[in-house]
Formats: sequence, structure tokens, C-alpha cells
Amino acid sequence: MVISVWGVVAKILTGGDRINHNEVVKISDEYLLPLASELFGLEGYHIQLIPAHKGGRNVVYSCEKEGIDSKILRIGFLPDRSREDFLGEVHYIRYLFEHGGSVSDVVSSKKGNLLEEVTHNNHVFFVCLFNKAKGKMLVENNYQYREGAPISEYYYNCGKVLGKLHQISKGYTPVHRRYSFFDKYNAQYIDKLIPESFPLLKEKLVELLNTLHGLERNQETFGMNHFDYNDGNYSIDFDTGQITVYDFDNSCYCWYMFDLAGLWISGVGWIQFEPDVGKRKTFMDDYFETVLAGYRSETKIEDSMLDKLPLFIQVSIMENIIDTFEVMHHNGEETTCDEELSYLIKCLEDDIPYKGFFHELYSCEEPFEYEERLITLGDNTKSSNQ
Repeated sequence: MVISVWGVVAKILTGGDRINHNEVVKISDEYLLPLASELFGLEGYHIQLIPAHKGGRNVVYSCEKEGIDSKILRIGFLPDRSREDFLGEVHYIRYLFEHGGSVSDVVSSKKGNLLEEVTHNNHVFFVCLFNKAKGKMLVENNYQYREGAPISEYYYNCGKVLGKLHQISKGYTPVHRRYSFFDKYNAQYIDKLIPESFPLLKEKLVELLNTLHGLERNQETFGMNHFDYNDGNYSIDFDTGQITVYDFDNSCYCWYMFDLAGLWISGVGWIQFEPDVGKRKTFMDDYFETVLAGYRSETKIEDSMLDKLPLFIQVSIMENIIDTFEVMHHNGEETTCDEELSYLIKCLEDDIPYKGFFHELYSCEEPFEYEERLITLGDNTKSSNQ
């Protein structure tokens, strides 16, 4: 049975029980970490909190012990994911690992479980442990690729690793099924989440969803996606160039083109300060051609789907917009629209393709920013508490 995300996320939007990151850290220090150490055999490990990034959904710790491979402990606390959702994620990761996917494997607890559920003071916490990926993130290496190797190797490997994951997914039959794209992204949820200040945005999002409803869904085009495949969610072994993927927290059933569109968007970072739009265009064409060469070395994709790249870049922008509003709600923040969010909204409202990267809207001096949009107090109150 697939559990719709809408029902549980709506609890947040209607003022349901909330608990924030800092509160969970305090509970972890007092109660959850000792229990997790016992459940997963982490006695003697040095356990250290990893600072949360903006929009982070979990409390995450590094677990280090001399002579033993490092681990990552993750505690999920937001009420918009069910036990079935978490089980769907960890069993999918295990399946990918067992079938040759370059992912950080899940570590079973002493009880043999990939997921442990803990209830404390009427709050449910989902705890799981992962092997830490070898290497480090690009940002930790100051965005310098490995010495002596061309950057094109990295682009190729990004596509190759993703292609392998998608190829494995095409044969995946879940025991615990993750939610599907339309379980979350639907007109009802958009109307509930997006403030009334953005009527055109709501209209464009629904149009986008209607277009997607018309697309074919079969084993070769639609399946489990990582749904957040970018250099913040994998590590690179700078001795070999091998990429190891993690953070499948957003994984769901979608068109494989969604992950590829995300990979296209990731590429703009390499050329975003170039003032010449022609050079930006040439770079992106070459970059994505290399990515696709790597991707197609592991799985096939029809040209008819690749032709829909502009559509799925828009879908990726939609996901980014919705995620931004969700984070504000999760954190109990006032609903605002900064320059980055305004830029994304402008791209959708005005049907500007390729994230505006080749459009006059784009500025290499202030990449992906547009003038801040105001949200009226009444609108904000309605969107937060209705």
C-alpha cells in the first residue's frame, strides 16, 4: 500500500505537532544517542554532530573509531514520513548496494534491522546507520578535482554512476514501496502550500503537472530516482575518481529524466560566472554530452526522453520551490520570498527555459537571483495556519 505524503505533510501545514532540529539534538544527547549506541553496537566510537545544512530533515552524526570504518548515524524526526517510507528508502539502498550500485550501504542493528523506531515523549524517531562513503565532497576539496585527471572524467563518472543506479532500479521490485511523484506533487498540495500571493505560479505548477500526467510511464522511463543527485550528496575518492552516493532521503518513483535534469543543473556551477552567454551554452552542451556518455555506458535512454530535458528542468525548479516553502513550514518560520526563490518563481511564471541560464534574466554577477517578492501578512497567516 502506498501512503500518500499529502496526508502527513498536511499535519505540519495545519499546525500539527512540531519538533525542531535543536530540540532533537538535546533529546539525542540525553536519550537517543545512548540507546542508538546500544542498538547498533557503537560503544567506543567518537560520535560527533554534523552541522545541519539549510533544509536538512535529519539530525546526523559521524561515528569514528580507530581501526574500524567510519559510520554515519541518522535520526529522522519530521512527521511527514511514515515507517513504510523509511523502510522503503533503506531497503532500496540495500538493493542498490547488493546489485553493484556505488552507494553507502545501510548497517543492520544488533537486532538485524535496517531501521530502528524509537518513541520518546510522544515523538517518533527513526534511526538508521550507514557506512561512511570513502573520500570527500567536492566542496571539501575546494571544488578542485583530483590531480592529474581531466575534469571531464568527473562529468563522465557523474553520469555513469547515475546510469548504473537507474539500470538497477529498472529491475527493482520493492517489499516496502516508496511514494510516487504524484502522491506528493498534486494540485491540492500546491494550493495548500503556496501562498495566495502567487496565483500565476500556482497556475503554472498545475499546468506543469498536467503535462507530466500525459507522459508515458514504463519500466524504461519511470522508476526509483535518487531525487536529489548532486555533489552535496556523494563523496569522491580522489585517488581513483570513484563516486559513492548517499542521502536517499527524498528518493521516490519518478521519471529517470528528473535525476538527469538535476545533473544538468549541477553543471551550471562550473560556468555560472561567465558573462558570455554563447560560452555558457557551449560549455553546457559539452558538459551534458559527456554526462550522457557516462550515463549511456550503463543504461539506455531514448532520444525522445532526452528531448524533454527542458521540461524536467522546470520540474526540478518546481521541486525546489516546493521544498523551500516546506522548509519554512517545517521550521515554523515566517513565509518569505528571497532573491533566489524569486528567481525560480520568475522562471516558471514566465516560461523561461533552462533555469534562465541563457536568458537576459540571468546575471553572472548575481547568479540565479531576482528582486525579492513581498508576501502580505494576511497571506502568510493563511498559508501557515489554514
